[in-house]
Amino acid sequence: MVTFNAFQCISNIAISYKAIMTNKTSSNSFSQIIDFIKSLYPNENPVPLHAPRFTGNERKYVVDAINSTFVSSVGRYVDRFEEMICEITGAKYAIATVNGTCALHIALKLAGVQPGDEVITQPLSFVATANSIAHCGARSIFLDVERETLGLDPTALKSFLQSHARIRENTCYNKTTGKRIAACVPMHTFGHPCRIDEIAEICNHYHIPIVEDSAESLGSLYKGKHTGTFGQFGIYSFNGNKTVTCGGGGAIVTNNEALAKKAKHITTTAKVPHPYEYVHDMTGYNYRLPNLNAALACAQLEQLNTFVENKRELARRYQEFFETLDIPFINEPVNTQSNYWLNAVIMPNRETRDEFLKATNEAGVMTRPIWRLMNKLEMYKDCQTDALENAQWLEDRVVNIPSSVRI
Repeated sequence: MVTFNAFQCISNIAISYKAIMTNKTSSNSFSQIIDFIKSLYPNENPVPLHAPRFTGNERKYVVDAINSTFVSSVGRYVDRFEEMICEITGAKYAIATVNGTCALHIALKLAGVQPGDEVITQPLSFVATANSIAHCGARSIFLDVERETLGLDPTALKSFLQSHARIRENTCYNKTTGKRIAACVPMHTFGHPCRIDEIAEICNHYHIPIVEDSAESLGSLYKGKHTGTFGQFGIYSFNGNKTVTCGGGGAIVTNNEALAKKAKHITTTAKVPHPYEYVHDMTGYNYRLPNLNAALACAQLEQLNTFVENKRELARRYQEFFETLDIPFINEPVNTQSNYWLNAVIMPNRETRDEFLKATNEAGVMTRPIWRLMNKLEMYKDCQTDALENAQWLEDRVVNIPSSVRI
């Protein structure tokens, strides 16, 4: 398991909503914020939102992989990458994939999601979450998030299931649509763990498997346990903007040996092992991580603790600074240790949010709004939802600010 020598937050996600509603954020405040962020990254112009840092054995391992001639999906770095993911997360098995979307797609399939099924998730997420559900031929149900964690709200989940769920032969069905609710995909937003234990308890009661979208939360802990290890499957992303990257890359984790073997098989074109014969026993996917990328990932994983400590220190400095401006900074929730993948602040309203985005980006400080809600996208606009009050409130106000490891 990963351990940290990091600060304890003065107030875990202690957001003053009264301050948000009354704060008169001014252009002078924007200038102060811009100057402060530039002081944190004095050698970067413009200041990126989240740039990768290659300060370890990256070049050495990549060159070694090239020299070995094993640059595709077979090689010792792929094996080592999977071993390291298990060591970090505490999961028994890890399966390397080409990206986090593919990891989530396969995890959902192996959890039993089939065409025509429904999957509960949150609308406040990167589009890959909903896309992976669609890749299975299933349909999303979008339920509200919490303002404190930015993740799926256990209260909203329980309320929805009490109103809409029907259990038949240990299987959950949606009384409104008649469809099977085949899985639940909570997401740990910006690396901040949601209340995953409560979500798991509710889903277990309704016989709904959990597949954790932990794409952003490698190195984050909930009650001392690594995110991604509370459900039947968890997945991680190693995209270029993640805390640890190999350009692309993803991983599935599980404690189920049979499902782990099937995941490795199905992501390797379902080829039956043989020295030279090409026999495939099911429809598979070419989703395995190349050894070349795995070499880069191994070097990055060696630095995970250092990166997370660095990012937590950055979060502490942001927290102290924004307190002076009475602008809420999103801290880690209670009972968690967050990797603070992307730092974020909450503006008073959408108008101020847009003014802040314009001012910072024009000044060479990259900021971005939180994602547009999934149920507002054309392909998901007809999906079932609840009221989504918190999700909408957050969409109107949340802005991500530069979060790279400082060197």
